[in-house]
Formats: sequence, structure tokens, C-alpha cells
Amino acid sequence: MNDKQHTIKAPVTVRGIGLHTGVEATMTFCPAPIGHGYKFQRVDLPGQPIVDADVDNVVDLSRGTTIEQNGARVNTVEHTLAALVGLQLDNVLIQLSGPEPPIMDGSSAEFIHALQGVGLEEQNALRNYYEIPDTIRYMDNARGVEIAALPLSDYRLTVMVDYNSPVLGSQHATLADIGQFANEIASSRTFCFLHELEHLYKSNLIKGGDLSNAIVVVDRVVADEELNDLAKMLGKPRVSVKKEGILNNVDLRYKNEPARHKLLDLVGDLALVGRPLKGQILAARPGHAANVAFAKKIKKKMLEVKSNPVPVYDPAREPVMDINRIMQVLPHRYPFLLLDKVIYLDSQMVTAVKNITMNEQFFQGHFPGNPVMPGVLQVEAMAQTGGILVMNTVPDPENYWQYFLGIENCRFRKKVIPGDTIIFHCWLLAPVKRGIAKMKGQAFVNGKVVMDAEMSAAIVRKENT
Repeated sequence: MNDKQHTIKAPVTVRGIGLHTGVEATMTFCPAPIGHGYKFQRVDLPGQPIVDADVDNVVDLSRGTTIEQNGARVNTVEHTLAALVGLQLDNVLIQLSGPEPPIMDGSSAEFIHALQGVGLEEQNALRNYYEIPDTIRYMDNARGVEIAALPLSDYRLTVMVDYNSPVLGSQHATLADIGQFANEIASSRTFCFLHELEHLYKSNLIKGGDLSNAIVVVDRVVADEELNDLAKMLGKPRVSVKKEGILNNVDLRYKNEPARHKLLDLVGDLALVGRPLKGQILAARPGHAANVAFAKKIKKKMLEVKSNPVPVYDPAREPVMDINRIMQVLPHRYPFLLLDKVIYLDSQMVTAVKNITMNEQFFQGHFPGNPVMPGVLQVEAMAQTGGILVMNTVPDPENYWQYFLGIENCRFRKKVIPGDTIIFHCWLLAPVKRGIAKMKGQAFVNGKVVMDAEMSAAIVRKENT
């Protein structure tokens, strides 16, 4: 799995008709900055409103997942989102000229091909994974649905479907590595049973279905008269049934294509959690309603952890900024440069690391015989961490100075001594206005808060720039 965030190198557009609305639309995938996530933009509506791909914005689950925000609705988002997750993209703006993404061939394959065609671009920030901490379960006994997420250092999914159908029977699909999504899952198309078709049409759904973008499973004997009526309903000269119980519209790409498509839907729906996942997902008879309910359980668990964040430092992971890059951004030098590396950075927050050793110059005169890192230098190190964040908000940081303006509510909770690794975590309390940034910061040692404070800083353009 990727460590760094990714977007795409250039915009790319696909065109087609929506499966359920029947409305033709263009959909343009656009590059987006660090921390942006997935957002849809209805460019056909006044003000071009944005709709965040968030499980809290789900408003309808009739044969697909529909989200709504700011007075704008986007239908059937799951195939589009699955393509983004499958390529391990983090930041993409999806501009849509209608109410629903094009159904294309009923899978995510054409989205994958378009995105791969323009190429992926690595961004200088670590991916904000949510690692499943312990087993999370969802059950719907009435429908025989069960979904579970288990801790795992990768993203792995297994799906079982069983429709009591003599044609489909029980099917399984597994994605052992999210990096194989494009090759193993993306081309699996949506499907429905013959007995559902008439109901869907009468319910004003699948207006864009034309038998070229869906598998129709025939699980009973069908008279010629009914096939003729079906042909008229679908606007076809004739339809027939293949020996394996599939309408003659398409050939199966995989024997277990329906199960693979259910896995595709699950990947797309779980994207609405808002962060890339690490965990093993096991799903029996999943559907959009169950997927979204499960995503809400994951997000609730995620927010419980986020309310009391403790940054995780893995020395084996490549930093966002090493000491050489830090010195390009900050003017500080020995003995006053107090950061060793930056391990996370986006438009809202930053995390930096300082390794404390007995060789620090300040230990020579501060509490001889009982070395303790001076609180004032902890504050300075946190201010430098905040300076990295502040400078990340301007397009040309080399042309600015940042000055520490003030500190409030500062508390020292535990002493910091040689051998400690102190992690500084700062985030913006409000958008930067008129060059003034307000931040909250915390310092951690071994997962415990040792110091916290609120700070403000000014961004000032250098003279003669």
C-alpha cells in the first residue's frame, strides 16, 4: 500500500448516460491538493455546489448510493469511488454536469483506464490511514447480512453472495491486495435478476439501462411471450436466454462476476468513511444499505479515536520532510533548530519529531545532574512545528518570514528527558486570515501529552521579493 498521498497529473473526462436517471452527463476527474479527499461538484447547478463523499451525506439507497449536500444531489457514486480507492488515490475533485455519473459498461473499468491514462502524482504528505483497532461488526438478521472488519496492516476484502438461485448459487470473491483492484475487480459489471427488471422500470429506476451495461440473471423458466414483452420494454428487437441462465446481452467476464461486483460496490461504499482503510473486511450478502450502515459504524469508531488524537511515529517510514528539507523552510540553525523530521503535513495539520539526547547543548547548564528539557525550548520546538504548517499555506514559502506572535493556555504536564522522542502535533484552529494563523499544539512522549498550548503566528512577505 502507498505511504504517500496521491492525486492525478491532469484532468480527464468521461461521458455517458446515468444508469438510474437516464441523464447524459460528462464527468471530469481533476487534480486536488493534499488533504482534499473525494468531492463531487455539480457544475450544471447555480453556484456549482460541492458534495463531499461522506457517509453522513447519504440520502438514498435505491439500487445505488446517493449523496446530497448544499442542495445538490449525486446518484450512484459507488463505481466512481471504487475506482479512486482501487488506484489508491487520495485527493480528487469530480466535476459532474448532471445528477449521476455515467454508468459506462456497468463497472469501474473505464474510470480506471481514464485515470491511469493521465497518470498518478505523488504528494508530499503521508496517507491518513484509519487502521481498524479491533473487530467491528454489522448484522441484519432479517436479510442474512453480516459484515465484519478485523485488524490488519493491509486492506483486504472477501465477499460471499447467496441468492438461493439455481443460476448463481453461492459465490465468493476475494481481493487480497488493494493494488490488484484494477486487474481483478474493476471490470466486474452490475447485475440484477429478471424478476427485478419490471419493478425497477416501474419505480422510475434504470432509465439508462440498455442491456449493454448490466448482467441480467434469469433464474426461472421464461415463456416466449414474456421475452417479447421484455424486448419491447428494453427497446430491443428480441432477447433470449443463454443456457447458463443469463440474458443474451453480455458474456460473463468471470464465473463469479456478480460476487466480484458486490466487492466493487463494497469498496466504493466504504470510501464514504473519508479515509483510506487498513483492515480485513469480511462480508456475507452485502448490499448498499448494509455497506453504508457499516461505514457509519467505522466512522463513529474513527471519530472516537480522532477526538483524542495520539500521533503514531514509525521510524521505518519515509518522512514527509527530512532535516535538509526542514532547513529549506525554516531559517533556524544550530543550536536553535529543534526539529529532526516532519512525519505528517497537510493544509490543516502537521506532526514533527525531535529526538532528545544528552548531547543537547542546553543540558550543559540546565539542571546539572538532573537533565530536563527546558519548557521554553519545548514551546520553541512546537512553534517551529507550527511554522512548518503556516509556511505550507503559501504557494512560495521561500519569499516569506513567519513570526511567533503569542501563546496562550500553555501547560507542561510531564518532564522530557534524554532518551525521549517527543512528537509535536499542531493544527489550525481557523483559516489563515490576513497573514495571521491560530493553532493548537500538543507534544507527546510515549503516547502521553507532555505539553500543550495555543499559538498564533504571522506570515510576512520578505522585502525585495
